[in-house]
Amino acid sequence: MKQISAKDIKDLCCGAAFLATGGGGDPYVSQLAAERLLEKHGPANLMAPEEIPDDFNVVSIGMVGAPTVTLEQLPTEDEAVKAFDAYEQQTGRKIDAVIPFEVGGGNSTIPLTVAAVRGVPCIDGDGMGRALPEAQMMTFPLYGVKPTPAVLMDSWGNSAVLHCNDPLTFEKHIRAMAVAMGGMISSAEHGMTGKQASEAAVPKTISFATKLGQLLRNHNGSIDAIESELISLFANTQYGAVKRLYTGKVVDSERKIIGGYDVGSAALQSFDANLEPMTLLIKNEYLVAKVGDQVVASVPDLICIVEQETSRPLNAERMRYGQRVAVFGIGCTHHYRTEAALKVTSPRAFGFDMDYVALEDIR
Repeated sequence: MKQISAKDIKDLCCGAAFLATGGGGDPYVSQLAAERLLEKHGPANLMAPEEIPDDFNVVSIGMVGAPTVTLEQLPTEDEAVKAFDAYEQQTGRKIDAVIPFEVGGGNSTIPLTVAAVRGVPCIDGDGMGRALPEAQMMTFPLYGVKPTPAVLMDSWGNSAVLHCNDPLTFEKHIRAMAVAMGGMISSAEHGMTGKQASEAAVPKTISFATKLGQLLRNHNGSIDAIESELISLFANTQYGAVKRLYTGKVVDSERKIIGGYDVGSAALQSFDANLEPMTLLIKNEYLVAKVGDQVVASVPDLICIVEQETSRPLNAERMRYGQRVAVFGIGCTHHYRTEAALKVTSPRAFGFDMDYVALEDIR
């Protein structure tokens, strides 16, 4: 069993911000909290999916809401721990391990801090392999895991319990509760057996994000210099093709909080005068990238953006006019290649009038 210590958190947050495809929440405050808690309580044990006993009681834990909210309403250190404790009390069962909803942004660190504080392992994997905005898009329900009971906790210590019949209903209710409880909440949900977790989780994403973040942070220079290393790193994972889609500067960016999501768009202008602008469509995450009228990448494939001159991942809520960026497309894992998965994660699931075309098939 591996361990994640306080010194690993900065790399994990950097790699997770890259995989978050613009969403997942800004990881900086979560990074500081995780570093402090792991220094206080010791490292978190990281359990590989193949190591999970079949009869383990595994619970997914993280934050739900609009990432922009966290720039002003800072999360507390004990909010997720309180959700963990309340879940055990509500269900009457001890939690044997926790697992992230997603490897994106701040949600990659929260289960680790809970694991360290409560002395349980965190699974080295997650329910997305990236960040996505809605609960039914996790791999867990796609593999038959029920989302409820779910325990919701806000930063003032108020809690609520949800019981829903299906993932779509759960998403509607938890989103409404997140809005009512301040815009961002902690949730303990998707209780599952160890066998279910080992089947449904995108494996090794926490350890991979840490390696990815180490590459980006240690370099801290132009992305051009490490592009080949970046591609090589992904070659040893379950992700698909890696392509640079665009290089340019941000010329427009707008977002609004609508129904508990950050919704908006951004426009990039290429440094090549002959290339048309890129448009990004956003719902918490970068969902669709177009150059002119041509779609060059779309959900569930990953659209990842870094600052051109520093290689730092760029969250959607941090995008500003004039930033010079490089845009990468990365193929999704096999979990999202099925008909059932595409029904809830393709562009049409978000209301876009287009079919999903895999990154490797776009010319």
